[in-house]
Amino acid sequence: GDPLAVSSAHGEGVKDLVELALEPFPEPEQEEDADVNRIPRIAIVGRPNVGKSTLVNALLGEERVIAFDQPGTTRDSIEIDLQRGEKHYKIIDTAGVRKRGKVFESIEKFSVVKTMQAIEEANVAILVVDAQEGITEQDAHVAAYILDSGRALVVAINKWDGLKEDGRDWVKREIDRKLKFLDFAKFHYISALRKKGLPELFVSVDEAYKAAMAKLSTPQLTRVLIDATTQHQPPISKGIRPKLRYAHQGGSNPPIVVIHGNHVEGIKDSYKRFLEGVFRKVFRLSGTPLRVQFKQGNNPYAEAEKPKSGEGIVSMRRRKVAERATLKAKKDAEEKKRKQGR
Repeated sequence: GDPLAVSSAHGEGVKDLVELALEPFPEPEQEEDADVNRIPRIAIVGRPNVGKSTLVNALLGEERVIAFDQPGTTRDSIEIDLQRGEKHYKIIDTAGVRKRGKVFESIEKFSVVKTMQAIEEANVAILVVDAQEGITEQDAHVAAYILDSGRALVVAINKWDGLKEDGRDWVKREIDRKLKFLDFAKFHYISALRKKGLPELFVSVDEAYKAAMAKLSTPQLTRVLIDATTQHQPPISKGIRPKLRYAHQGGSNPPIVVIHGNHVEGIKDSYKRFLEGVFRKVFRLSGTPLRVQFKQGNNPYAEAEKPKSGEGIVSMRRRKVAERATLKAKKDAEEKKRKQGR
């Protein structure tokens, strides 16, 4: 191909060289591109009698799911095809999670298992909460399970129209107090019975699904990482400051960012949360949990054997390209910081 003019001393032309070098080596996560074209699986979960089936019927525009004012009338998970405009969804309506000790315990255990399975099988969970009862312990438990499962989440505060102003203020305080850990999720105040707030609800569902399935390139992740660590270095641990070199995506639904570096075992949880926030903000990952993992880097010059397989060669080349991209990104970040300090 055509030669490229570069200056390693001044960093000129290096960015173009890195981008060109990365082109022959597709990201490993690109194998999952088919996920983008899949029909989103939406699990509608929550305690019995909070309005899950009413919400499903409102979305479908017909009585497809039995919904009585009797807790637990929907006993099994039901999958239903839904089309809104040109978009298609697979809706999973669940039996609901109920506090132990009511009705038949064996049936309740079955309901809990089905709900957990629905969450695991979904791309996005809609957690339905009864505004008139506030945020219960069971609501918080289901929310925590969704978070632990790594599923994208939208919270629907149902029966909102039945509350007066003071009641609404109380519910919002309950949310701030009991569901503070869901800071990545969007909350919608709806009435499933009167079909209020449903279009806005599904805007957030679409955003959450898009974020959960997002593809993040290695050069972009590495640049964001270097910029973040330049502005705010990892705290020193046991006399050593961890050094983070580059990052790549390790998976989707939820997005996983794998960061390579030295002495990563000294990274504090607070700094990990800081990086999660940076990646979430830069890549606009709204509505989905984000996982950041650290991997101890090996010295490439200490390796006794060269990779024998084609896959190993590609991996080594990509690592070297990533290291060069890291160096360039670090220089750019330092130059930016130096100019800001003038």
